[in-house]
Amino acid sequence: MSTTVTAVGLVETVAPVTRRMRAYFAPVNREAGLPTLFDAAQMGAFALSSPPAPWVDLGWCSNFARKSATKIGALTTGAPAVVQSQVVTQVEASVELEFEGWGKLQLALAAGSQQMNLLQTATGAAANGSGGRAATAVPLVAGSTATALSVGAAATQFQVGELVSVDEDYVAQVGFVGSGVSAAYVSSPASVANDINYIRRVSLNVGRVVAIANGVLQLGAPLLAGTPPSGMQVSSLTGFVDREGGGFFQEWSGLFVMDGEQGDRVIYHYPRLQAMQGSAEMAEPVAGPLEKVKLVGAFRALPVTDANDGATVLCFRSYLPGAMRTV
Repeated sequence: MSTTVTAVGLVETVAPVTRRMRAYFAPVNREAGLPTLFDAAQMGAFALSSPPAPWVDLGWCSNFARKSATKIGALTTGAPAVVQSQVVTQVEASVELEFEGWGKLQLALAAGSQQMNLLQTATGAAANGSGGRAATAVPLVAGSTATALSVGAAATQFQVGELVSVDEDYVAQVGFVGSGVSAAYVSSPASVANDINYIRRVSLNVGRVVAIANGVLQLGAPLLAGTPPSGMQVSSLTGFVDREGGGFFQEWSGLFVMDGEQGDRVIYHYPRLQAMQGSAEMAEPVAGPLEKVKLVGAFRALPVTDANDGATVLCFRSYLPGAMRTV
């Protein structure tokens, strides 16, 4: 006698329905060539507002479009030729999106090359497109954390609301520079005019001062590179600047999450993304003569090797079905 088991309470599969895409990025160790990997089996259900470290939430994005340029060719034999099998002849992919907000990281990602800080200039400094000679930086003293910068009596030089860059001095380093994220590549000291402030000029280790008390600058959010070690200094800055041109390529690990309205989730993980265009914007009408200007980013995916089978891949697409959905 056979027994038929009927699934109870399961809901038929449906196409994901979503409102917007959320973007997250994490550093790539450029010296070692190591990206930040995301394991959807372990971390796929994270709260959108609290990504797992070291992923940084870049907020909502729109017009997300991923494109595959992977080519598949046919292997033929005989006369007349008959297709016997297929082979992958080229693997290529890209991603385009529009950031809904402007911030240091969004600007850096969309800039294409170095994204620089407009450091407060020294008195009498000659004008320069990416900022003139910077004012003397302030050294940190013992006790600093990722959100509290101890500068002692020098705290009187800063104001609440001010932006600061926190990083080490440039002392003839060659190669990738910048704490937390490789912000630029220096080929020689002469190429950056031996500027002691150059690393703070390009650093992504920035923050906004929200309070000052007892010689401590309190920041509104943790520094990207975490607790600053002794030897780092603080420079005030007025904003950010990027340039059309330059030979440095930003490289990041990217994560894009589409939260479904019916409990499902689609995750696109690109371990290595490099900007493939210069800085660009897109104007979106708001009301009357008002327009919202959004940053446009376009990125080319670079390969990694999957440890499970040695395959060379550009992107991992994960689907987490909603509860009690048929599979």
